[in-house]
Amino acid sequence: MKSTTPCRVLVLEDHPSLRRNLVALLEDEDFIVAAAGSGEEALALIAEQDFQVAIVDVRLPGISGIEWIEQVAHDHPHLGFLIHTGSVDYVVTPEIAALGIGESDVFFKPISDLNAFFSRIRYRCGGDG
Repeated sequence: MKSTTPCRVLVLEDHPSLRRNLVALLEDEDFIVAAAGSGEEALALIAEQDFQVAIVDVRLPGISGIEWIEQVAHDHPHLGFLIHTGSVDYVVTPEIAALGIGESDVFFKPISDLNAFFSRIRYRCGGDG
């Protein structure tokens, strides 16, 4: 069965309206959510708080989402990642796959199946999806 501890999710998205909408959707699903508008801001949050899942936009100002994942994955091996991108041609590279991120962890903007999205977050949180 599912853990009794709410899942802590970090949203890394540079567009304020998308970030607010993702936070609201996730909070409605009973996730505990923090949000950052840049990779640098997200690094500060992850240094202060423990998260189970990070939802990461690929294209960000400064450090890219992929660079952020590569940097964070080594220091936080328990953290699950979902990629949220508007780049419809995005494919998982071997380097990203080596970090445990697969095609089922990639969601394109706008998310067409919220149930699949929430299910994958729960899976990454250690739930049964």
